Amino acid sequence: MTRSLAVLLLVAAFAVAEAPSPNAAGPATETVRDGNQLLVEYRHGGDLFKPYIARLFSPGGANVLRDQVPDHPHHHGLMFAVGIDGVDFWAETKASGRMADRTAANLKGIEADTHWVGMVTNALEWFGPAGDTPIARENRSIIVHRPVYRGEALGATLITWQTKLQPAEGRPSVKLAGSHYFGLGMRFVQSMDGADDFFTPEGKAVGETVRGNERLVRGPWCAYAAEAEGKPVTVAMLDHPGNVRPAWWFIMAKPFAYMSATLNLHREPLTVEAGKPLALTYGVAVWDGKVSADEITRLHRRWLEAAQNK
Repeated sequence: MTRSLAVLLLVAAFAVAEAPSPNAAGPATETVRDGNQLLVEYRHGGDLFKPYIARLFSPGGANVLRDQVPDHPHHHGLMFAVGIDGVDFWAETKASGRMADRTAANLKGIEADTHWVGMVTNALEWFGPAGDTPIARENRSIIVHRPVYRGEALGATLITWQTKLQPAEGRPSVKLAGSHYFGLGMRFVQSMDGADDFFTPEGKAVGETVRGNERLVRGPWCAYAAEAEGKPVTVAMLDHPGNVRPAWWFIMAKPFAYMSATLNLHREPLTVEAGKPLALTYGVAVWDGKVSADEITRLHRRWLEAAQNK
């Protein structure tokens, strides 16, 4: 199933539905376009362990995401996963958890909004490996912004990823933990591997070495510059000051390039109580060419303004 709409709308109310069998139907694909240009492809449902953005394009048409690669078949483009109550939702094994559609991804047209190209929303139940009762539930929205904000060209494809995660009904709390790379992570296309040109507002991202080439860095944003299928691009992940913790950016370039917005869960597990959902907001921007730190900071500020004024 594919739906292409110029503009989409978040619907706040989600009807509760029985979680589908993993093999009941194939995955669904939702696409967001600006005119004829494909910007975002989102996959969910069916036999997937977790929904994710499979493709994300620069304004010039370069896709920066890689999906289901042989070395790590659980790496899916841009995806969100953590450990909850001892269940690993990042990996995809018989012992792993699975995120099932509570309702199908929701799309609806709107004419008035001037800041969005479109939005995809997805209500999810997070099940353990037994698949009988959910552990947690999530309301997710992915906003694709217009390339111009208040008359100023942003110069990038820009998305906002918003997640509200809380215990499933009947659970007083859940505990989030897991590896140092758990969070909102993105696997880059193979041609971007090895460049190691990560940077923050302070310059080249050095940070704390965890193991091998894997590092954790701090900052309001973190960016990576490389070539996507022969075209130079820059990809930045943006933190939001409203998040429960400032982002620790997980970065690595070898043997493959990866970047995640993490909550430092491997050192500081996080308890989420019923009635007090964990709300997370991150931005992801993709430019054609190598852009400066000043340009990324300027877009970050515009993104925060847009979030406040939506």
